[in-house]
Amino acid sequence: MTDHTTNVTLSQARAPRPKDAATLIIVKRDGPTPLVLMGQRHQAHAFMPNKFVFPGGRVSPSDNRITPATPLRQDVEQSLRTLSRRANVEALALAAIRETFEETGLAVGVKRKTSPQRTTRSSEWRPFYACGVEPALDRLEFIARAVTPAARTKRFDARFFLADADQIQGDVHDTSEASGELLDLKWLTFSQAHALDLPHITRVVLDLVEKRGNEKTPSSSAPFIRFFNNRMQIDYL
Repeated sequence: MTDHTTNVTLSQARAPRPKDAATLIIVKRDGPTPLVLMGQRHQAHAFMPNKFVFPGGRVSPSDNRITPATPLRQDVEQSLRTLSRRANVEALALAAIRETFEETGLAVGVKRKTSPQRTTRSSEWRPFYACGVEPALDRLEFIARAVTPAARTKRFDARFFLADADQIQGDVHDTSEASGELLDLKWLTFSQAHALDLPHITRVVLDLVEKRGNEKTPSSSAPFIRFFNNRMQIDYL
């Protein structure tokens, strides 16, 4: 594994520090062809306006205080810790689930089997728990990590997670409670998704997801995409 973190230009050294972010790609496999859930970012957004993306967003401090119903698998946790200084890597997966719920109204997790309903002081997580669902991390796959190039004014260190649609509690087509941050939410075939106006990294991750679905034994390593001296570098976690 290579790591050329010392090859940083002066402009990169002055670039905004990327903020931790997380994305959840949900694949629906109960039909003749796999479908992925995507939505269009509003034209008023400063970051990637009008682009079609997977649900996701920045990690919130509240994500560090949530205890999931089930933890990350050991191999996933280890990959997330590689080349990372973040102490609580579960917060990354929790952010992906929370942001997906906010942007789509779909709760990924497990139904709470006992009473009383779990509660939280976090205003960001309270609506999720009100559905009677708890976040579960053991079935999430970590498939990629990407850092926004230094030339951008808004930068994110994004982790991409993969989940099957059967982890959604409730109707997978009911996005009526979505926040409106993502427009035109819909399930798409890979061909339909590729035809949309996608950010480059979204297209790269879409290809990864499609490739994994065609492999009998999907790779357990996740590409880590960064830019040094305006050149893309890919390591594997």
